[in-house]
Amino acid sequence: MAKLLSGLPFWKVVEGHHLAKSFRFPDFKSALGFVNRIGNLAEEEGHHPDLCLSWGKVDVRIYTHKISGISENDFILAAKIEEIWNERPGPPPQVG
Repeated sequence: MAKLLSGLPFWKVVEGHHLAKSFRFPDFKSALGFVNRIGNLAEEEGHHPDLCLSWGKVDVRIYTHKISGISENDFILAAKIEEIWNERPGPPPQVG
C-alpha cells in the first residue's frame, strides 16, 4: 500500500479504510468545476468517491464499497483525480 501511496502527493490512508485528500481553491466556482470533472470521471469509471464541496475546498474520500476498504482501484482513481488537479488552469491552489 505504501508503494501505491507514494505516487499520490498529500493523499492519506485513513484508518486503513479509505484514501483522503483535501483540495483548496480560491473560490466556490473553481471548487465546483473540480467536483464536476471528478463526477464525470466517476461515471466513466463506475467508481464513485465521496465528495464534500464547500467554499474554496473539496474533500475527497475513496474506498471500495463492496469490500468496505481500500483496493488497487482506489489508488488508480486517486491518480486520475490527481491528473484532473494538475490540468487545472491558473495559479496553483493550496493543498491541505
